[in-house]
Formats: sequence, structure tokens, C-alpha cells
Amino acid sequence: MKIRKLLAIWAAKAAGAGCKMMGRQGVTWAGKIALKIYPQVLTELSKEVRKGIFVVCGTNGKTTTNNMLCAALEAEGQKVVCNHTGSNMLNGVVAAFALGAGLNGHIDADYACIEVDEASTRHIFPRMKPNYMVMTNLFRDQLDRYGEIDITMNILEEMIRTVPDMKLIVNGDDALSAYMAMDSGNPCVYYGISRPVMRNETNEIREGRFCKKCGERLQYSFYHYSQLGDYQCPKCGFKRPVPDYDAEDVKVGDQLSFSVEGKRIVANYRGFYNVYNILAAYAGIRTAGFKAEHFMDMLKNFNPENGRMEQFRIKGAGVTLNLAKNPAGFNQNISAVMQDTNPKDVIIAINDNAQDGIDISWLWDVDFDRLGEDSIRSVTVSGIRCQDMRLRLKYVDIPSILESDVEKAVRDRVADGTGNLYVLVNYTALFSTRNILKKLEGEH
Repeated sequence: MKIRKLLAIWAAKAAGAGCKMMGRQGVTWAGKIALKIYPQVLTELSKEVRKGIFVVCGTNGKTTTNNMLCAALEAEGQKVVCNHTGSNMLNGVVAAFALGAGLNGHIDADYACIEVDEASTRHIFPRMKPNYMVMTNLFRDQLDRYGEIDITMNILEEMIRTVPDMKLIVNGDDALSAYMAMDSGNPCVYYGISRPVMRNETNEIREGRFCKKCGERLQYSFYHYSQLGDYQCPKCGFKRPVPDYDAEDVKVGDQLSFSVEGKRIVANYRGFYNVYNILAAYAGIRTAGFKAEHFMDMLKNFNPENGRMEQFRIKGAGVTLNLAKNPAGFNQNISAVMQDTNPKDVIIAINDNAQDGIDISWLWDVDFDRLGEDSIRSVTVSGIRCQDMRLRLKYVDIPSILESDVEKAVRDRVADGTGNLYVLVNYTALFSTRNILKKLEGEH
């Protein structure tokens, strides 16, 4: 046993525990310390995973899909290492393994489920060779950090080619993800929804409108949302692949349900986008060779944590926290809010820290006019860029309450609101807002 490896793991555990005691997440610090002490720590620990490593990539839905896949594997009796918190860059991935290792310096795991930031695959794949990659979707996100989608696609495809035996589990309804998977040459499995579920009346920005193979404009028979739908190229023949795992008879409302492989899947979540997250996790576990006999039991017990439609109860008021960090995700968040026909209040907190992307012009691509419906009794804007958010709402004639302090905004709406509050936040507002809601929930 290498002393430096042991020291790296022990130091990571100490850093993680210390940060927790101070009320901080601390995961990235734990990984950074472990790498500094022993740069090979990820390579060596990942090799100890007995059966397979899943990575989950894509713009939206990574954390929910990854945690659901982990829970599904655990329901099959497997031991799993997972970065549950969504820390998906190199330090966060290293931390998942270091914190998951025993004090003897070894990993005791059948599988690893690791959410990976698309751009960070360049730093992670040279150190860890996954067996499976789940691709959720590719949307425009943080232009000042990622650049255009083509850059993200090029990085992903370059890294996928370094692991030619890695099986890709891909959202076939996304033309960008499907083309990238086909072009990579890796073995592929597809999931999707072959029939339209609801009328798409939003004015969304459609990414990938042109065929990546020949440049011709793609023809769609229908859209689910954003660019997800049934597409084909009239020139070169590129088209939506037939899904191996096809969600049929999809119902959306206070709960989601659909059939796949003759099984009826039911989940107490809102938001049509969660059908894709559930389907991706199902396709993942089936691709790993499991019959998914315990998948429904897992869904009944699964709690989407870390601000993904997370529920709180504060002084009699129901509060739902959800992450909304780009146009496609925000539009789906608004759809989920509007599926609740009861009177409700909404708080929108927008930051522009480095992890959010300092360019917030994407707010103008979101269909905020849908928040003008009668069931929305108030909209409060908060966070660092609350003034920008207020201006955006003004342009669609929606009045808003300005309160830059998120905690005060929540307290005010709980005390003087409908008792039904939705809090939509972008990335760096998520952890602090979740801590505020947990604190307020604990107050009597």
C-alpha cells in the first residue's frame, strides 16, 4: 500500500468532515487535496470498481439521472460509488472516490455512477476509463464558459473516441447527441419518446436545426421541447434512431407515468423533462444487464435532492426548490410550475458568478411571459442580478417584487403568500438557497 495514497484519502476525508462542520459543501476541496497529495488517486481507485463505471453527461438532467441510476443499481443489491452532490468537475469526481474509499485506502464497490461536466471529460477520461456513458441532451449553456455547442460536442467526441469500447446510452430525440454518438463509432443504445405528448406552444430557441452530417435544415414531424423531437434530414438520410427503450403512453400532471418494455412506470414528480431522466436511468440499468425488477420500488423511495424539485415545509407552506440554469431548463421549469393549477408564488434568484457564467443574456431566450397567468399571485426577483431579472419581466408586462436577499424573500412569501411557493435558482444560488430552506424548515 502506497503511503501517499492513504494520506490522500485520509486528508480528503478530514477536509470533507471539516467543511461539513462549518456548513459548507467541501467536496471539491476534498478532491483538490487528494490530488495534490497523490495525483494517481483517481486512476488507482477507479480501477478497483468491480463491474463497471457509468458516467452521465449532458447539459440538463445530469444530477437527477445519475442519482436515480445509482439508486436503481443499489435497489438491485449493488454497492455503488456516486458523486451525489453534483460536483462534476475533476476535483468533485476525485472526491467521490476518495470519500467513498475505506480507511484502508480501497474502494469496495460493484459500480460507480459519476456525473461529469462535459468540458471536464478532458481532465477525467485520461485518469478513468468508463464502461458506459449516459447522454441526456445538448443545449446551449453558459456561452462565456463553454462557447457554442459545437465546441462541447467536439470535446465530448474526442474523449469518447479515447474509450472505444465504452457503450453510449443516448437520448435519440436529441439530434445533436444522436449524431455525436453515431459519428463516434462507439457501440450505442438509444432511448426516446416516439409520440408527441403535449402541444409545444413555446417560442424556444431550437439548437441543432441543421443536419450535422450535411448541413441541410432538419425536418421535424413534432417537437417535445427545445430541439428534442422526431427529426430527419431530407438530403442525406440522417434521422432519429429507433429507440431501444421507448416511452409509450406518457401521462403528465401531478405525477408522471409511461410504459417501457411492457412495464408501467409511475413517479410522483412534475415536469415532462423528468420522463427523460427516468427513462435514461432505466436504459442505463437495463444496458448493464439487469432486468430492472426493482425499478418501481426505487422510484417510490427516490427523493430528488440537491434542489431538483426538492420539497420543503416551512410554517405550513409548501416550498419547491428547482435549478434553472439555461433557456431549455428554465422553460421546462416554468412548464412544471404551470402544471400546478393552484394559486402560487414564485421567487427567481439569478447570480452571475464564474460557475454560473457571467453572461446572463440567456434570460432573454426564456418564455417568462407564461408567468403572467392568473394562478401566479406574485413573482419575487432575488440574487445578485435581481435588477436584470426584474427588467426582463418588465418587458413581458409582469410586475415583480425586488428583494436581493433570498432568505428575506422566502420569509416574506411564506408569511404573506399563497402557501404554495416555487423557488427557481441558477447554479451558485442553489446550495445557499437550499441551506436557507433547510434552516427555515427546522425553525418552529
